[in-house]
Amino acid sequence: MKLVLATRNPGKVRELSQLLSPLGYEVVSLEQYPGMPEITEDGATFKDNAVKKATAVARYTGQMALADDSGLEVDYLGGAPGVHSARFAGAGHDDRANNEKLLRLLAGVPPEKRTARFRCVVAVATPEGRVFTAEGICEGVIADKPRGEGGFGYDPLFYVPSYGKTFAELDPAVKNRISHRGRALVLMREILAGLRRELDAG
Repeated sequence: MKLVLATRNPGKVRELSQLLSPLGYEVVSLEQYPGMPEITEDGATFKDNAVKKATAVARYTGQMALADDSGLEVDYLGGAPGVHSARFAGAGHDDRANNEKLLRLLAGVPPEKRTARFRCVVAVATPEGRVFTAEGICEGVIADKPRGEGGFGYDPLFYVPSYGKTFAELDPAVKNRISHRGRALVLMREILAGLRRELDAG
């Protein structure tokens, strides 16, 4: 049975395939559906965006679809950048520009006020219109300068006190286990396993 991922990112497809293939699904990328129109992520929350993407892909492909949306919430900034995490520094800017803007806004703010979390919502939609969601959160602190070469996005600034490292310094296997996306996907695996049992029994 196919499960279409609402992404063309090969790294994300590889990571999700490893996690989901033991459940008996054939995990495929949107690359197999080149005519699929771009989906505008204009939701007010991560859940809105994840559900919108999964529903659109399920409707277009006629297959079950999985989508995720995630970002960084900084308490001192009232939860920003939130759903605007990828575009924090403006359209056309990259990860470095986003990180530099975040550091500017937090200049002089003491460590105890730099608390933050990564949040991820994963949504699965069926062609018939059923939707399931799962959320994962990882708490941390924004470092005062980038550290580490791994990861992407805000990983060099996201410091996890219990490990004494930023996401960019953690071993990828450790990061995937404790990350917001990893935690959301563990919950979603349970939902997908239940759906699989339903289908097999049906």
